[in-house]
Amino acid sequence: METPVLNTVMTSSEKFAVDNAVNSFNKANAVNGRQTSHQLGKDDFLKLLITQLSNQDPTNPMEDTQFIAQMAQFSSLEQMTNMNESFARMASMLNAEKASGMLGKTVEIDLGDTSVKGTVEASTLGMQPEVMVNGMYYNLDQVKAVYGY
Repeated sequence: METPVLNTVMTSSEKFAVDNAVNSFNKANAVNGRQTSHQLGKDDFLKLLITQLSNQDPTNPMEDTQFIAQMAQFSSLEQMTNMNESFARMASMLNAEKASGMLGKTVEIDLGDTSVKGTVEASTLGMQPEVMVNGMYYNLDQVKAVYGY
């Protein structure tokens, strides 16, 4: 009797079916336009704290020190979230400044298999700044070299 061979290679139609199943599952888990996350945020922390307080044993309430420690943790989490947002804005501004500093300079753009060389004619602002070289916009991350001439 032969041992059956397990086929571990998926056809393109099977991959498409799996992708569709995963995407529809993820969309079904979205609540009020918000995607599910595997990380707890400050709102989740506050909900847990409120639930803990409302379901505690009245004959043995949470000690003040525990409550204060949890509130301090919540405050720290909120401050770290605010700092992260501030750092993201600062990185965006620095990248926009970097892109605008390339105006008029010759750059080399890495396109994987090939590269493009030309003068930066324009730049965009925002989270993902781009530079215009030879009439086409390229992501700032694609700039391989900047020449001063």
